[in-house]
Amino acid sequence: MVVRLVIGLAMTVIAVAVSGRRALWLYRLIKSGQPAHDRTNALNERLRAQLVEVFGQRKLLRWSVPGLAHFFTFWAFVILITVYLEAYGALFDHDFHIPLIGRWPVLGFLQDFIAAAALISLGVFSVIRLRNAPEREARASRFYGSHTGGAWLILFMIFNVLWTMFFFRGASSALGVFPYTSGAFVSIGVGHLFDGLSTGTLEVLESVGLLLHIGVMLVFTVIIAYSKHLHIFTAPINVSAKRLPKALGPLPVMESNGKPIDFEDPGEDDVFGRGKVEDFTWKGMLDFATCTECGRCQSQCPAWNTGKPLSPKLVIMDLRDHLLAKAPYIIGGKDMPDEGAVSVTGGADQAGGNGHHVPESGFGRVPGSGPEQAARPLVGTLEQGGVIDPDVLWSCTTCGACVEQCPVDIEHVDHIVDMRRHQVLIESEFPSELGVLFRNLENKGNPWGQNAKDRLDWTKNLDFEVPVFEGELSADTEYLFWVGCAGAFDDNAKKTVRATAELLHRAGVGYVVLGPEESCTGDPARRSGNEFLFQMLAQQNVEVLNAVFEGREPGTRKIVTTCPHCLNTLGREYPQLDGQYEVVHHTQLLNKLVREGKLVPVAAPDGALTDVTYHDPCYLGRHNEIYEEPRELVGAAGVKLNEMPRHADRSFCCGAGGARMWMEEKIGKRVNLERVDEALGTGAEKIATGCPFCRVMFSDGLTQRQSEDKGAGVEILDVSQMLLASVRRGDTDSSATNGSVDAVGAGSPPTADTTPPGGTQVNGPGDESAVTAEPDGDVSVGGSVTGGAEPKGARPGDPTAQEGRPSGD
Repeated sequence: MVVRLVIGLAMTVIAVAVSGRRALWLYRLIKSGQPAHDRTNALNERLRAQLVEVFGQRKLLRWSVPGLAHFFTFWAFVILITVYLEAYGALFDHDFHIPLIGRWPVLGFLQDFIAAAALISLGVFSVIRLRNAPEREARASRFYGSHTGGAWLILFMIFNVLWTMFFFRGASSALGVFPYTSGAFVSIGVGHLFDGLSTGTLEVLESVGLLLHIGVMLVFTVIIAYSKHLHIFTAPINVSAKRLPKALGPLPVMESNGKPIDFEDPGEDDVFGRGKVEDFTWKGMLDFATCTECGRCQSQCPAWNTGKPLSPKLVIMDLRDHLLAKAPYIIGGKDMPDEGAVSVTGGADQAGGNGHHVPESGFGRVPGSGPEQAARPLVGTLEQGGVIDPDVLWSCTTCGACVEQCPVDIEHVDHIVDMRRHQVLIESEFPSELGVLFRNLENKGNPWGQNAKDRLDWTKNLDFEVPVFEGELSADTEYLFWVGCAGAFDDNAKKTVRATAELLHRAGVGYVVLGPEESCTGDPARRSGNEFLFQMLAQQNVEVLNAVFEGREPGTRKIVTTCPHCLNTLGREYPQLDGQYEVVHHTQLLNKLVREGKLVPVAAPDGALTDVTYHDPCYLGRHNEIYEEPRELVGAAGVKLNEMPRHADRSFCCGAGGARMWMEEKIGKRVNLERVDEALGTGAEKIATGCPFCRVMFSDGLTQRQSEDKGAGVEILDVSQMLLASVRRGDTDSSATNGSVDAVGAGSPPTADTTPPGGTQVNGPGDESAVTAEPDGDVSVGGSVTGGAEPKGARPGDPTAQEGRPSGD
């Protein structure tokens, strides 16, 4: 008894000392990061996140089989704490049991059940890893690039914890010192295997089992402290410290030393973005330490899935490994090498046969933790020894699929944009196409480089009046219709805003547009890292909008827009600049009008249902969680919705976000082609979306596929166009059955000479080029849609739209 007590306590002291030293070192390293002051507010929400995501395993359970296996394994770690209480108690007393509940059969049953479930889960994990082994599946494996050897070691250690538990408890049961006489069905069953052994033998077996069980746990603890499975301890902290409600939607305010940067008068010591690994906040460093290398982010990433070198997982792993290697210079007291004193040369190109010749994992370019590691640029080419390759950094579309799927709430997009900020603002290193974008935004207020006076061209030849703001909103003006740059200048997007304007007009909604007073919200500038340009554009817009809504109370400062990027920026980022508005997407407002009976769609007279597939725009779906309203409108239009395999929160990006719409894709398959192929695979006759950027990308992709004799007759429409076509069918029914009485149920639409509320007429009655309904129920705005791809507008970046970039079409 004394011997096993001494051995057990000695092992514990050694293991606690070793793992505790590592824990203290990690704490000091993470604490060295820049301040992040907003991670301890809203304690109720953070507690809820802990309950739902950690104990409820919500994100993991989205992946049904592996999620359920992880659920049982996680709860085994929680519940088996009681087993270790009993084990340590048994070191002192053979007959120890937990006070009050220690002989309760239900507890014994729960302990054995969860351990047995965890054993089965280990088998599931093993099968999953064998079937998805990188050696077999290469880049298609979500474990590609992960430390698979370490993962197998962890599975082996969990197995050791479980079998030693049953061995120890079985011997205790056979010896007669087990706390439970029933309930613990596996342990008692194992105990029967020891029937017939002498008491002395059972005492030895019980002591050996006890020390093995404790020893395995202690070794496991040390391994965890020094391995990627550190997330077992850090994940609950990381989830509690996450950006609320999640790290999508608005980007954080750009800070230096924990304070927002004043771009009009920045401090001399202000750090712009992340140029070194120590520039990240402590939450960023905690993210790096928490990565489980599960690859769920990688499996959903549009860049990775189209042959590009960007893997969100590998970015985080590279940042973690670089942080750990550089730790002696950050917290270890070593002096940083002087600039230029150390020559950093990249290692061999590790790209191998993956087709893009860019090392996917940049950390391995410079091994070790010497001065070469400390002198490395955070972002740089192979020759520069950069940790993150520029082709990796600029492949990101900021779609948010990585953040949405990450089970431990790592904020990949924030970190990527922060590195972009440093590259743009300090290093002036960015894709050449962005130079044209930045000049157009700065000089013309839109990515297309068009003149502001042309922002009302979309209103020409409409047969109703579009009200324009004239200095004051009238009482019956409910919404400001934010047209956006795409709606004003892109031919296809103009069709969307025309259809939306007519639907609002028909429903009697009071609205105005700003016309030439509008300017780009700054979304492409911010997501490409040009925070200074974003601030300039945003402050200008906030000044204009505050003047428009002057005198209106919160809750009455309403904006409707057809662009999810404008929706996100106006509604969720402008509050950072004291711009408080209630912004809705046009699909939300139109759905509300349909529900209220102000717009009544009418099914096609032949009763035939057109197959339609709906593409979720990333900034409408994942970033702002608007999924149902567009789908309800698609259904209301009298068509059959045929979902793509990847939809809703797992929707695949069109490739336009993160300012990628203005950058050429030089590596791998075009993202928009991947998504168009998926849409065509549904067999749908029409592709619906609710974003002008998505529509441009789909139009380009479909045009290419149709040139290859694929997707003939397929059309791309905004949801508003489909709704307008179905509402207009009511006009036909009305004229046939009721003369001048409107059959859509919302009263006759105002005539063309009705003065709209809050503005003036900018166009006269329509002609044959106005919005028309085609015989098959399609909508043509300012032209005809008779089948096949819609006419392709000048995509930003084409020679017809801006200089310096080949079209690539």
